[in-house]
Amino acid sequence: MNCANAASSPETGLAQVAAEARSCRVCADFLPLGPRPVFRVSTTATILIAGQAPGTKVHETGIPWNDPSGERLRRWLDMDRDTFYDESRIAILPMGFCYPGRIANGGDAPPRKECAPLWRARLLGLMPSIRLTLLVGSYAQIDTLGRGARGVASMTDRVRAFRAHLPDRFPLPHPSWRTTAWERKNPWFEAEALPALRDAVGAALAIPGGHGS
Repeated sequence: MNCANAASSPETGLAQVAAEARSCRVCADFLPLGPRPVFRVSTTATILIAGQAPGTKVHETGIPWNDPSGERLRRWLDMDRDTFYDESRIAILPMGFCYPGRIANGGDAPPRKECAPLWRARLLGLMPSIRLTLLVGSYAQIDTLGRGARGVASMTDRVRAFRAHLPDRFPLPHPSWRTTAWERKNPWFEAEALPALRDAVGAALAIPGGHGS
């Protein structure tokens, strides 16, 4: 179905595609806990958080970033939960909408590859007010920036080059517990990147939402 023809307004069109995405069962046979797409979208959001995929706690609660990684991300942003979960201002659209399971070394499996081409472009096309996208982790960064964007290849290099992507994008490491050691090795992240991140987020939140405003 062509959502542009089926909907009379951006809000209606987005709600329709979001409902279809939330009922998606394409990957059901490969998801250890079954399908439960978790994301938040709105036509007025000016910030988009693009992460990896839900973890087990997010799968259980249906609330994105509702785990220790989310707490760390909110500290980086210097943002309270009410603002973070204000869907009218902040959209949350990971590369994979469902918990993908774990791999042999105990880490989370990659996001299912079927999800992004099926749903992300359609949903993003119906969110005209996004002004800043936070690319959280390598999967979101590679999808948006490419593997060798601006001559850099590693997650650390992409984050270190954050200024090159402003004002509309900001690459960040994934805020898992593993990032604690990474932050100690990269003190520039707290000294330089986080103040710039908070400035960029504040500027984007100050932009009124609406249709292309």
